[in-house]
Amino acid sequence: MSNSNTHRRDWNRRDFLKTASAATLSTLAAGFPRQLRAAGEEKIKPTADTVIILWMAGGMASTETFDPKRYTPFESGLAPNKVLSTFPAIDSSVDNIKLSQGLESLARVMDRATLIRSYTAGDLGFILHSRHQYQWHTGYAPPQTVAAPHIGAVIARTLGPLNPAVPAFIDIGQRFDVGEGEELKAFHTAGFLGSEFGPFVIPNPEQAVESVRPPPGMSPGRFENRDRFYRQLVADSPVGQYGSDFQQQSLLRSLDNAHRLLSSPASKAFDLSLEPKEVYDKYNTGRFGLGCLLARRLTEVGARFIEVTTEYIPFVNWDTHENGHTRLVDLKKAIDAPTSQLILDLEERGLLDRTLIVVASEFSRDMMTEGKPGKAVKDQVTVPDVINDLKYYGMHRHFTDAGSVLLVGGGVKKGHLHGVTADERPCKTIDQRVVIEDLHASIYHALGIPPKLSYEIEKRPFYVTRDGEGKPVRELFS
Repeated sequence: MSNSNTHRRDWNRRDFLKTASAATLSTLAAGFPRQLRAAGEEKIKPTADTVIILWMAGGMASTETFDPKRYTPFESGLAPNKVLSTFPAIDSSVDNIKLSQGLESLARVMDRATLIRSYTAGDLGFILHSRHQYQWHTGYAPPQTVAAPHIGAVIARTLGPLNPAVPAFIDIGQRFDVGEGEELKAFHTAGFLGSEFGPFVIPNPEQAVESVRPPPGMSPGRFENRDRFYRQLVADSPVGQYGSDFQQQSLLRSLDNAHRLLSSPASKAFDLSLEPKEVYDKYNTGRFGLGCLLARRLTEVGARFIEVTTEYIPFVNWDTHENGHTRLVDLKKAIDAPTSQLILDLEERGLLDRTLIVVASEFSRDMMTEGKPGKAVKDQVTVPDVINDLKYYGMHRHFTDAGSVLLVGGGVKKGHLHGVTADERPCKTIDQRVVIEDLHASIYHALGIPPKLSYEIEKRPFYVTRDGEGKPVRELFS
């Protein structure tokens, strides 16, 4: 399903949307995607039942978070090429692992974690966030001839729900009416697998309960009438009008699943107001923090796959083209306490061993290098010759040759460091490189899913890792 146009240098948002739309239209006509297994495929004993992705949308600079380098404090007249990290390193609970200042809570729980410092993003030519996020979440670089399913949809389709009343794939924190919403929609989907395996989307965790109960004052009869009206709208939608029988039935089953949740006791998990105030306050660093709290509650009632995002909006959050240092002060406050609290709470409840937490981003950042050494791509940031203004201290280009991924629970090693990056610029991967196919294969391996598993679409196999080539990184597991 790969395509030679993947590496076009002049790729832009319009191209991406055009090909994504074409792939979606072709998927509408697709029939039931039969699961295919390779002959002699090994039986994998799963070490996890649930996956939680904590997504640092926009490009989290690893040298400012999980892979600190030489610290250079701000002073007027700095040469940009002398700046590697704008925060000092701090000790963690593991002797050979240091984190960046501002992640003190996470530093205390590193003895539960495996830290990958050698994740390498794909070479996709001109760097477009939505394309790299598409590749990270589907395992495939666009364009594809069919709509590639999100990793959460693959897991939902392959393993099914842990609790029939709870959506198997839940996405928390991303809105689609801001920034590059249309591009993000391209991979927030089950693609050819069918709508019933797509994400149950909760843009704001504080309002999650509203998605599982009728509006205030609405009678049961009126609600049923609204449901019938909505189903008619669905019948008149592109899927209803042009989709195959399978795609139409899959969409209707997704409606039935949502309707069933309304009357289930599990719907209480969506109500954050039921959480004790002292616990709520530990998580309440903003929407991301409350998303972590919601993820914990949903894990307790049997969600299979949950993604919580800091939200991707161009030039916001981790998309730090300028004011990188000052913005990261607040970004770290937003993620540090709730992420570590999620780990501790799941551990206390006996759920961490069977829940794989993944903290990741589409790529890292660097003051000077766009892309990776030896793979020159169009520069998108102007760096002054001399830094006289604080807003240029920690301004980052897109760096794809090394990034950090944190894994906790789900059978991975505790207090383990994987991968080595250079201590001086370019801070590239120099040992134990991990690419997206192998990272996905490792996540699937924890769940007992082989990397060569495929689904038949357009009379061809579509593998859960690109062309079935992903290999789980065995060194990550106990």
